[in-house]
Amino acid sequence: MTVTGKDLIDLGFEQGREFGAALAYVNEAGLEGQALRDWVEANRPAPRIKLQENPGYLLNIDAESEDEVENVASVKATMDILMRTPTIRAGAVMPDACPAGPAGTIPVGGVVAAENAIHPGMHSADICCSVMVTEFADSDPKTVLDAVHKATHFGPGGRPNGQRYTMSPGLYDAFRENQFLNDKKILQAAQEHMGTQGDGNHFAYVGVSKAKGTTCLVTHHGSRGPGAGLYKLGMRVAETWRKRLSEGVLKQNAWIPADTEDGVAYWDALQLIRKWTKANHNCLHQAATVFAGADVVERFWNEHNFVFRKGDMFYHAKGATPVNAEFMPDTNGTQIVPLNMGQPVLLIRGQTNKRNLGFAPHGAGRNFSRSAHKRAMAGRSEAEIFAEETAHIDARFFMGNIDISELPSAYKPADTVRAQMAHYGLADVVDEIMPYGSIMAGDWERDAPWKLKAKAKYEAKARRAAKEAARR
Repeated sequence: MTVTGKDLIDLGFEQGREFGAALAYVNEAGLEGQALRDWVEANRPAPRIKLQENPGYLLNIDAESEDEVENVASVKATMDILMRTPTIRAGAVMPDACPAGPAGTIPVGGVVAAENAIHPGMHSADICCSVMVTEFADSDPKTVLDAVHKATHFGPGGRPNGQRYTMSPGLYDAFRENQFLNDKKILQAAQEHMGTQGDGNHFAYVGVSKAKGTTCLVTHHGSRGPGAGLYKLGMRVAETWRKRLSEGVLKQNAWIPADTEDGVAYWDALQLIRKWTKANHNCLHQAATVFAGADVVERFWNEHNFVFRKGDMFYHAKGATPVNAEFMPDTNGTQIVPLNMGQPVLLIRGQTNKRNLGFAPHGAGRNFSRSAHKRAMAGRSEAEIFAEETAHIDARFFMGNIDISELPSAYKPADTVRAQMAHYGLADVVDEIMPYGSIMAGDWERDAPWKLKAKAKYEAKARRAAKEAARR
């Protein structure tokens, strides 16, 4: 008797990666009848996990303007799908929320708690995006802003030889011992990207404490190339588990079981990336301190794009600031919430309550995409927009070109986010760092080599066409 695939399926052995080997085995062993049924019962894989009913989530955001109505509707729509992922037990949405991808993708400002599961797609490629503050004893803001401008590096890639900050040899060795981080590209990026801030909404900001009158430096960036590399590898492993364990789960919501060898190694890799990112902030702050000839009063930081663990529950924050003391092993309890370059950076404190899952907003968020905001600004020059929106601060773009998608008008009204944070009892503001100036990457892609090459090619083609037309 030859056992067919249909026979195995009829006996309850689901199709999957074990199916072919199982079919070959039962035929080689000549199993049939009760012996075949007994073998299938003992060896068939567990049924694949299907989508669950939405367990509900906490919505800490209100639509207070026409612009906000569509944004909130989109956030709710994506959360409704996301919450059906079978590992998720709870969720919350912060006042700065906005969509961050296809429907079902965790939004910016979203928090979900997953049982025994780490979802790489829910911390995204910018792992451990975070903020650090240094308070100086007696330094003026311009001196500090000039110092961090000298110390930092924005834009693509890393630092060239001779201009690099040193990565801790112990941390480098720990990377090499981890199955995810012992990757040639990750190890190279870990050395080259130390002391870099990247692009987008990352910044170096200088202001004055409203409560103390002291000058403060604030930096915002994530784990750069090493984090992006870990994310890519993590998504690859999670996809293997998704196909093996689940049915109907979106690819971006794939997970790694935390109690597996892969899960333990990935969790350890996240902690090492966290250490690298904190060191990346610290080296810039320390260099700026030296260049400014300043004395430090206090330095603290917090991540807002990470995974936090409480027992077998893994809290994935996609742009949300932790206020639960259990999630802050090396902070002083004061957390940092930047809004935009023209507004104060908020220093907050909070506690876990029934609405926040232990988190608060991480910033102002957006109601529109970058490209939509640029379209809305059409008809006015970049210089005009820049002058109007930054008249009261020393705003600088490291790469030389203005990026209007990072000016204050590109973000939600800061007062709205603050008011909703207070209304829902997410956290309390304990101080404000009033703005003096800010440095961001700017629109570096405008002068990217591939764009300049394409522009030159287009212009040469146009000249040839004009000459050909003139000859006719």
